[in-house]
Amino acid sequence: MAEYLASIFGTEKDKVNCSFYFKIGACRHGDRCSRLHNRPTFSQTILLQNLYLNPQNAALTADGSHILVDDMEAQQEYDAFFEEVFTELEDKYGEIEEMNVCDNLGDHLVGNVYVKFRREQDAEKAVAELNNRWFNGRPINCELSPVTDFREACCRQYEMGECTRGGFCNFMHLKPISRELRRELYGRGRKRSSKRSRSRSPPTSSSRRRTRSRSRDRRDKRRSRSRDRHGRF
Repeated sequence: MAEYLASIFGTEKDKVNCSFYFKIGACRHGDRCSRLHNRPTFSQTILLQNLYLNPQNAALTADGSHILVDDMEAQQEYDAFFEEVFTELEDKYGEIEEMNVCDNLGDHLVGNVYVKFRREQDAEKAVAELNNRWFNGRPINCELSPVTDFREACCRQYEMGECTRGGFCNFMHLKPISRELRRELYGRGRKRSSKRSRSRSPPTSSSRRRTRSRSRDRRDKRRSRSRDRHGRF
């Protein structure tokens, strides 16, 4: 019996524990759900609830209709938001393995930011400190999340362009960042590991200054585009 219960834990056959909370760290029923939400006491992943405000969804005219936002401008602003959050959290709390932002419209998923750290201790420290901080004029609501495998949490139909539920799907629709930014952010950890594992002459002070200057210029350009819409930590 114990083996059977373990095999169905967190699946749709489990009549006690909520499969949606187990897979995506959120449930459309919230505290009213008839099944248990087993909140983790330790995890590599944190959830920043409703942190991202998509300008394409939030921009309204006086009569309540949506303002059309240029796709390129929206992507640039999203990249600036993503980079600011990623670098702030990695610099303060530890190396990030993966960060994902939901593009869903349902209240329980809209703007959710999931950050998976390399170490559980870093995630625990981030939760303790971030709940005392504000972003974009709003208090941050942060908690440990049971999500560790985002492949199980994501909507496969959305990834293939076939999801019929749109933004109100109950699985994650992840908003992608630009390829340039992905190389820049996720390459940082690999570069650090490579430098530690290989013996090589240290870069000159002038080359370090040039590298820092180029990175700073790129960051400043992206952040300046979103300064009016996004607050800072």
